[in-house]
Amino acid sequence: MTASSLRGPSDPTVQPVPASVVEQVDAADTTLSNPKRAVVALGSNLGNRLETLQGAIDALEDTPGVRIKAVSPVYETEPWGVEPGSQPTYFNAVVVLKTTLPPSSLLERAHAVEEAFNRVRDERWGPRTLDVDIVAYADVVSDDPRLTLPHPRAHERAFVLAPWYDVEPEALLPGRGPVAELLAAVTRHGVEARRDLELRLPE
Repeated sequence: MTASSLRGPSDPTVQPVPASVVEQVDAADTTLSNPKRAVVALGSNLGNRLETLQGAIDALEDTPGVRIKAVSPVYETEPWGVEPGSQPTYFNAVVVLKTTLPPSSLLERAHAVEEAFNRVRDERWGPRTLDVDIVAYADVVSDDPRLTLPHPRAHERAFVLAPWYDVEPEALLPGRGPVAELLAAVTRHGVEARRDLELRLPE
């Protein structure tokens, strides 16, 4: 399998998976070698937010060595860290996946998916077409500045904890404790479930 062959019509990403990663993943897939569980948070507050989130889910599923196992309900959220009303509201969701990719390669894929949806990184807390954040990877706890695990602010964000709790009520955030307890300790103001909207699990 070549890196270029991975870009099918349902995968809009602009950066192919590096050939070295493809080779590693193919070898792992052949032997079903110890896939890891990861939790990824998605957010969008520009453009067609629901369509963008679904596109991100589909692109992640199209990644060799990644299989989406659960997709949360959609939440509508006031923007974090900015003046109220200064930005459109976000749609947020969480996906649980199994992967044979190491954390660094999963991060590269997350960034490629963001770039495919024209993510711009010129302003902290700025509006964005798509945010793809790795919340947790197995039981890994790491302070690597390129990818801190678990996500350093996940434990205080209801827009991450609430959808995660919906799909995994017994989940634990490594180093922080049960998601249910963390969610009970934070405000859910400005974080509302959108039961009229739905993201689909890739077939």
